[in-house]
Amino acid sequence: MNDSNALLERLRTGHDRGNLPSDEDALALAGIDDTRALAELAADLRDRGFANIVTYSRKVFIPLTHLCRDVCHYCTFAQVPRKVQAPYLSIEEVLETARHGAEMGCKEALFTLGEKPELRYKAAREALAGMGFETTLDYLLHAAQRVYEETGLMPHLNPGTMTPAELRKLRHMSPSMGIMIESTSDRLCGKGMPHYGSPDKVPAVRLQTLADAGRAKIPFTTGILIGIGETRQERIESLLAIRAIHAEYGHVQEIIVQNFRAKPETKMANAPEPDLNELLWTIAVARIVFGPEMSVQAPPNLSPGVLEKIVDAGINDWGGVSPLTPDFVNPEAPWPHLDDLAAQTRSAGKTLAERLTIYPRYAQDLDTWVDTELHETLLGMTDADGFPRTDRWSPGEEIDPPQEVLDAIHTAPRQVSADIQAIIARSEAGQPLSEAEVIRLFEARGDDFNAVVQAADRIRQKTNGDTVSYVVNRNINYTNICYFKCQFCAFSKGKLSENLRGRPYDLSHEEIQRRTEEAWARGATEVCMQGGIHPEYTGQTYTDIVRAVKEAVPDMHVHAFSPLEVWQGAASSNKDLKGYLEELKASGLSTLPGTAAEILDDEVRQIICADKINTAQWLEVMRAAHEVGFRTTATIMYGHVERPKHWARHLIRVRDLQRETGGFTEFVPLPFVHMEAPMYLKGKARKGPTFREAILMHSVARLTLSPWITNIQSSWVKMGHKGVEASLNAGCNDLGGTLMNESISRAAGTLHGQETSPQRMAEMIEAAGRLPRQRTTLYEDAPAERIAAGLAAGELTDIINTPAKKYERAGGKRELLRPGLIDAVSVD
Repeated sequence: MNDSNALLERLRTGHDRGNLPSDEDALALAGIDDTRALAELAADLRDRGFANIVTYSRKVFIPLTHLCRDVCHYCTFAQVPRKVQAPYLSIEEVLETARHGAEMGCKEALFTLGEKPELRYKAAREALAGMGFETTLDYLLHAAQRVYEETGLMPHLNPGTMTPAELRKLRHMSPSMGIMIESTSDRLCGKGMPHYGSPDKVPAVRLQTLADAGRAKIPFTTGILIGIGETRQERIESLLAIRAIHAEYGHVQEIIVQNFRAKPETKMANAPEPDLNELLWTIAVARIVFGPEMSVQAPPNLSPGVLEKIVDAGINDWGGVSPLTPDFVNPEAPWPHLDDLAAQTRSAGKTLAERLTIYPRYAQDLDTWVDTELHETLLGMTDADGFPRTDRWSPGEEIDPPQEVLDAIHTAPRQVSADIQAIIARSEAGQPLSEAEVIRLFEARGDDFNAVVQAADRIRQKTNGDTVSYVVNRNINYTNICYFKCQFCAFSKGKLSENLRGRPYDLSHEEIQRRTEEAWARGATEVCMQGGIHPEYTGQTYTDIVRAVKEAVPDMHVHAFSPLEVWQGAASSNKDLKGYLEELKASGLSTLPGTAAEILDDEVRQIICADKINTAQWLEVMRAAHEVGFRTTATIMYGHVERPKHWARHLIRVRDLQRETGGFTEFVPLPFVHMEAPMYLKGKARKGPTFREAILMHSVARLTLSPWITNIQSSWVKMGHKGVEASLNAGCNDLGGTLMNESISRAAGTLHGQETSPQRMAEMIEAAGRLPRQRTTLYEDAPAERIAAGLAAGELTDIINTPAKKYERAGGKRELLRPGLIDAVSVD
C-alpha cells in the first residue's frame, strides 16, 4: 500500500509540473488495486482540463455495410452475405437516415462498416461493381460526400485499417475518422483467442493506420476494448502505444474505454463481462496516463445506471449519442435519452455540452487539421471555443435569443467550479485578473456561466445601482469611401467594393450641418462622427468637419474620429499625435470614440485588417488623447476569426491603459454582424458570437475592467431589444445612443433599425427592472430642456448622401498611409 501511495503521489506531482507519467510508472499502475484512489486522481486531472463539462456528439449511425473480412469472436455487427438483405445500404437509404437525423438536430453522420469485405466476398465485389465502385472505401467517400452536400451533417468515418493514400482520399470529406486499437496484445490474435483469423486486428497493422493518420493530419478517435482476455498490464501497454503515436503527431482526439458485452450467437457468448470496478479502474488509469488535456470517453449505453460513477472515474465525454438510430455494434444496448443523460451528468456535478465530431481544439485550427472544402461549413457551425452553435441567434438578426441562456442569467447556480469561484472573488476584491483567468471566465458553461453572469451583475449593482443610462445622439458617417481593406467591413466603398451596399458618397458641410441642426431639434446632445478613410482626406478635413458642426450648433458635443482617423490626420498634416490632437481640440472636438480597435491583438489584425493601425498604434493614439485631456470610449468587435485568448488580451490591454491614464469613459462590446461582411461571404469567418458568448463578453468585461472602467455598454443595434434586456442583467449599465442614423451596422446586415427613441430606450430599461436616465456623453445628467425636446421629436427627415464628386485621386497620386504595414511594436 505504501508503494502504491508513493506512486500516486509521484504521479500527482508530475502532473502538477505538466509531466505525463513515464512508461515505467504507467505500467506500475497495473499493480494498484485501489480504484477509489486512482479515480480521485483521475477526476482531479479531468477537472483541470475540462472543468465542469462532459460532452457528447449528436449523431446518426449509418452502417454502410455489415460485411467484413474479419471474424472477431465477440462481434455481431459483422455478418455473412446470406444473413443481410443487401451487401450495402443504397445511397437512398443512407440519405434518408441522414435527412431524418438533420431534422432532429444531429450534426454528425457516423459511418461504421466492416473492413474490406470485397477482399473476402464475391457478393460485395458484385454489389460495388453494380453501383460503379471498385472498393468499399470508394463507395464510402461517395456516400459521405452526398450526406455532407445534401444534409450538412459532418461525416465521421470508421472504415478500419487504411493505407496513407486511402486516408488522404477520405480526408477530403471527413473532418475526423477513427479506429479502435482495442488491444496491442499479439497474444489475442493467437488460436482460440478473440482476434484469431482477423488480419486487420493485428496490432501492428492498426497502429500503423493510427500513425499514418497522424502524418496526414487527421483528427482521430481511438481506444481500447476491455474484457476480451487481456490483462491490466496489456491494457496499459495499449494505452502507451497510442500515447507514443499521439506524442509524435498530436492528432488523437479521444481515448475510448469500451467494455466488452457478451452477445448471443458469437464464440464469446458465454465469456464473462468486465465488472464495474474493472471499467472504472481502466478509465481512471487512461486518464492518468494521458493527463488532463486528452478526452477520455465511455459509451453511456453500455453501462446504464452507473453513469455518475463513470464520471467520477475521470471521463469527460460520452461519445456519439443518437436520438434516431440504434447502436448497431451493440444493438442490445439502447442509447439513453438526451434529457436523461443530461440529468445523470448533472447529478455527477457536471454539465452536458454538445460537441461536433471534430473536437473543439481541432476545430479551432482548421488550417492544420481539416480539408479546405469543409472550412466554411465548420466555421458556420462553431463558436469561438470550437463547440457547435446550438441555436439560430446571430447579432443583428431578428431572431429571439435562446431561452436556455435567458433563463440561466436568473437561475442560481447549484455547483460552481472552484477556480471560477476563486476568479470571481479576486474580481470582486478589485484585483487585476490574469490572461489565463480571463480566458477561463470566457469558457464558462452550465452553472459556471450562471455564476459569472450573476457576479458581473453584482458588481454592476454595487458600482452603478439600478440606473441605466443612454444618450440622445445622431450618427453622421460623413463618407463611405475608404482605401483600407478591412475584411469585416460592409460599409466602406473602394474600387473593389462597389458590389456592397449603397453608392459612394462624401457629405457636404451643408448636409453635415443640416443633420446636426435636425439632431439638436430632436433633443440630441451629441453627434457621433466617423467615416471611411477617404484617400483625399487630410488632417485639415477633419478639423473642418468639426468646425462645420460647431458653426451650426455651438453647444453640440462632438464625439468623433477613431484612432485610425486621428493617426491618418496627424500623418497627413505632418504633426505628431499630441500636436494634431491639440488642433482637433481647438477646432471643437469634445471626445473620441474608441473604435478601430476590433481585436487588440496583431495575430488577429493581420487577418482582418492588416493595413490598419496595429495594436500598439491604437494604444498610442488613445494614450496621447488621454494625455491632452480627451476622454474616449473603448470597444471590441468580436465573433469572427478570433478566440477567447484574444478577447482576454484585448480586455487586459484596455484595462492596463485605463490604470495608467483613467481616460476611458466606457467599454462597448460590438458583436460581429456577419450577413454582408466580406470575410463571411468568402467563407473565412464565423457568423458572429453565439448569444452565450455575447452575454459573457459583457459580463467578463465587467469582471475584468472593474473597478477601473465603471460603465459597460450594450449595443441595441447589434444585440436587439431582447438581447439588451438580457445584458442589462449580466453586468451592463448603459445602452449607448439613440443614433438616429445608424448606417455601419445596417450595411453589415443588421435588421434592428437605425434609431431607438428615448421612449423605447426607457421601455427596454424598465423591462429589465431598471431605472432609465438620459445622460450626456460624459455621463452627466442631460438638461431638462434636451429631454423635453427628445420626447417631443417627430419623424426624421430623409437623409441626403452627397454623391462623391471624385472617386479617383486627383492631382497626382501621393503615397497612402497604411500604418498596419509598418513593423509592429510589441505591446506586452
